[in-house]
Amino acid sequence: MRDLGAGFGYLVKGHRWVVRHGRRYGYGLLPGLITLVLYTVALVVLAAWGGDAVTWATPFADDWAGPWQGLFRGLLTAVLFVLGLLLAVLTFTAVTLLVGQPFYEKLSEQADADVSPDGTAPQSDLPLWRDLWISARDSLRILGRAGVWGVLLFALSFLPFVGQTAVPVIGFFVTGFFLTEELTAVALQRRGVELRPRLVLLRSRKALVWGFGTPLGLAFLVPFVAVFLMPGAVAGATLLARDLLGEESVGGEPAPGGRPGTEDATA
Repeated sequence: MRDLGAGFGYLVKGHRWVVRHGRRYGYGLLPGLITLVLYTVALVVLAAWGGDAVTWATPFADDWAGPWQGLFRGLLTAVLFVLGLLLAVLTFTAVTLLVGQPFYEKLSEQADADVSPDGTAPQSDLPLWRDLWISARDSLRILGRAGVWGVLLFALSFLPFVGQTAVPVIGFFVTGFFLTEELTAVALQRRGVELRPRLVLLRSRKALVWGFGTPLGLAFLVPFVAVFLMPGAVAGATLLARDLLGEESVGGEPAPGGRPGTEDATA
């Protein structure tokens, strides 16, 4: 329970940080707005022509009698849209981070430096194109893992009672874990931590990760909210990454294994 609260605390601290750095918060809205427009267009297209796609994909149902054809194809159309919406939620963070990579990198670096005892942040030695390539590659790998979970949970949703109670709860925790992975990757990749070690690190503190990512995932379900939460989420994930690595931070409780920090004069 303590780690759950600490994870949510990092989410709150991240948004407090961007409030104190209003200019960076304003710039941070742009990548989310661009991504939101792209996703909205895609979902509108899916809603408008999803039924036609289902009809094209199910020619065997052309001769079905009575209401069964309409019910069957209507159910498939609804399932197709729900899967598209779920995919949008799962990939929104990754796509927004790619679109806004240079900005979010700078935002994460400044949040790092603000709580670092020596006032500096770790720097990536790789060129920008290489960082973008690694980020895109790792995001595809995470999307594959999330897709496996999505198919499994979708199949389990047909189980009586369990599918309507336990499965949605598990789905939110799974979404929260992968959202946290994508967000902490900004700070951890800058430190040279590869995808596999990142996953091991996150699994070692699941409650902390869930406390940060699960409420964020729930908030992302509300239209437009994700756009306004992304800058603070990146800043909070940077602080969380320092905790996971046991790095000392000033202006708050030291990370596990670190020395007590000094009070942040800007707090």
